[in-house]
Amino acid sequence: MNTIKVSTTQNIDIEYDVAGLGERIAARLIDMGIFILLYILGAILAGILFGAGADEVGFVVLLIIFGVFYVFYDLVCELFFNGQSVGKRAMKIKVISLDGAQPSLGQYLLRWTFRIVDFLLTSGLGALISVAVTTNKQRIGDIVANTTLIKTTPRTGLSAVAFKPVLEGYQPRFPEVDALNDRDIALVHEVLLNYSKSGNSLLIYQLANKLKSHLNLEIPEGMDEMGFLHTIVKDYNAITAREVN
Repeated sequence: MNTIKVSTTQNIDIEYDVAGLGERIAARLIDMGIFILLYILGAILAGILFGAGADEVGFVVLLIIFGVFYVFYDLVCELFFNGQSVGKRAMKIKVISLDGAQPSLGQYLLRWTFRIVDFLLTSGLGALISVAVTTNKQRIGDIVANTTLIKTTPRTGLSAVAFKPVLEGYQPRFPEVDALNDRDIALVHEVLLNYSKSGNSLLIYQLANKLKSHLNLEIPEGMDEMGFLHTIVKDYNAITAREVN
């Protein structure tokens, strides 16, 4: 299965699987189900209005509102809900640029405009064939806009990445970690990962002592070597994120 790489603020690549034809169809069916439900509710409301003696103007207004909602639904959702409609959110897929970035307004507009070709002029057959045969599972609008749909669950789990995001407002306990580099932190993460698999605490103590000596630090009272290494990683991520931003 094809993947798209998305870079974090710390320039770490996270891989996401490209959404398949099945997920796209299911998302579309969910969205269409919403429209059918709204149409039924609108028809009931129109019946109530006419029963109460309302004129045809009210019915026409309801039709116009429904039509506008139907036409602009995908564009508005994708613009304001991070590339997702209700159906896409339910299927855990979203629109993304092929370079891994968030699509621009122009890209959203292009893929929305080409819905005329994908769905209206070809009755959905154009989109179906295009998604089935293209490498990145793109409908015609995606090809023109240089976008596709990805699964929102990353193939590369954050637990397997040394450079994890930290909570906003986090204050590093050891600002001296600025003297370290990405390779040093990757090594710390590898040792921690090795410990979780083997239970070999000797590497934890050795690495903690080396870092203490290298950074001229002492482990605070109440913090063990394991907590020290975890804090070093967290502090480095926080400081690096601030420098990037």
